[in-house]
Amino acid sequence: MADRLIYLPLGGAGEIGMNAYVYGYGAPGKERLILVDLGVTFGDMETSPGIDLIMPELTWLEQNRDRLEGIFITHGHEDHLGAVGHLWSRLDVPIYARLFTGTLCRLKMEDQGLPAETVMIVGPRPEVTQLGPFNVQFVPISHSIPESAALIIDTPAGRIVHTGDFKLDGTPVVGDPFNPVVWREIANEGRGIKVLTCDSTNIFSPHPGRSEATLANPILDWVMAQKNMVVATTFASNIARLKTLAEAATASGRKVCLLGRAMRRMVSVGLETGILTDFPETIGPDEATELPRNKVMLIVTGSQGERRAASAQLSRGRYLGLSLKEGDSFLFSSRTIPGNERAVNRIMNSLSELGVNVYDADDGTFHVSGHANRPDIQAMHELLQPDMVVPMHGEHMHLREQMLLAQEKGFASIIATDGTMVDLTGDAPQIVDQIESGRIYLDGSVLIGAMDGIVRDRIRMALNGHAMVSVIVDEDDKSCPMPGSN
Repeated sequence: MADRLIYLPLGGAGEIGMNAYVYGYGAPGKERLILVDLGVTFGDMETSPGIDLIMPELTWLEQNRDRLEGIFITHGHEDHLGAVGHLWSRLDVPIYARLFTGTLCRLKMEDQGLPAETVMIVGPRPEVTQLGPFNVQFVPISHSIPESAALIIDTPAGRIVHTGDFKLDGTPVVGDPFNPVVWREIANEGRGIKVLTCDSTNIFSPHPGRSEATLANPILDWVMAQKNMVVATTFASNIARLKTLAEAATASGRKVCLLGRAMRRMVSVGLETGILTDFPETIGPDEATELPRNKVMLIVTGSQGERRAASAQLSRGRYLGLSLKEGDSFLFSSRTIPGNERAVNRIMNSLSELGVNVYDADDGTFHVSGHANRPDIQAMHELLQPDMVVPMHGEHMHLREQMLLAQEKGFASIIATDGTMVDLTGDAPQIVDQIESGRIYLDGSVLIGAMDGIVRDRIRMALNGHAMVSVIVDEDDKSCPMPGSN
């Protein structure tokens, strides 16, 4: 049979998070494979009580491990690399990433006692990584974390552009700006673009996306207007936002204190790799407690309501010797991810009970998205002029909406959710197989299958209750008569 080009999402298609995408080329059933991203999503008390992380089920990939050439990581967000340390040993192939992302991957590997040298640092285009029938280039693209990359995947059947997460931002503050000239060159090389595998997250947002740089003045004005202690939270990985917040603090005469392991690690890696420059000097919590409250700004983790993060700890009273008081101000410089609303609102209400003034980003004044909105997605379609568009990174309604947008403009398109194998060889994508896909749970330090019954039993206990029986046994094995008996 003739060789074919296939695409198989194992996570991230039909959901937001847990990204894992397989590409293959070769004879049917014998294709050589690469994996793009290996991420996580997070558990919640309603559907996965007690679960810390959720990862894609890799059974099919493990069964075909001898055909897997390597893993490519597009950027440093947890939903794209968070499972690397937990699942790499099941695949045991090299990992390829740019410097900043690769450094984060190496830390993930070291955290699990795995060899960090397995992570290969790759430069951006025009550097090419050749693995089997694939020639792969990392193309700098703007997102809400530095050194994000789209992938050019050249195969004998044609060129694939895998966008990863992206936005059209020419002034991202930290990291690579979007460069339409480079992308026009990519579209015009050789036979052009056969397949565009494209981020769908913000397909329902009707207005063009805004640049990260537009936040500097509003954030500075807000910090300058506050009279007491100022606290701000955002995604720890959004280094550009951290820099904007820290610079606003410095300009208003405040010292900056970073709270939260993830935030400190991101800033440290940014400085180590040279991505982050001129970041204001920071102080520790001990020094922060000694300064006047109007001379301190805390930048803290926990923008999504995580119970153990610094935001939640402060809302409950004290954290590392620091406490909030009436008249202090707390800014959520982040969008609440759908599903996290209750957790975030719980923290906001707790802060309000302390007399803290709470500000959020609902009106867009203090936050911009890291994902392309509908006009920007359409601009990418028109810029690259692919033969076909395969939507990814989104729930089913996002995938379907991008498919309809592509078809409206004359591009062949299809909905491919997790486990759907698509043949990309012809003029239009065709579904050729359905692979069983599922989830793996991290329960403390133990990986368990979604069908193992542990989570199901916890949900049953939460819904139905449970009975406990206590039995007292005499050490001398003597029977204990019931009260009132002879």
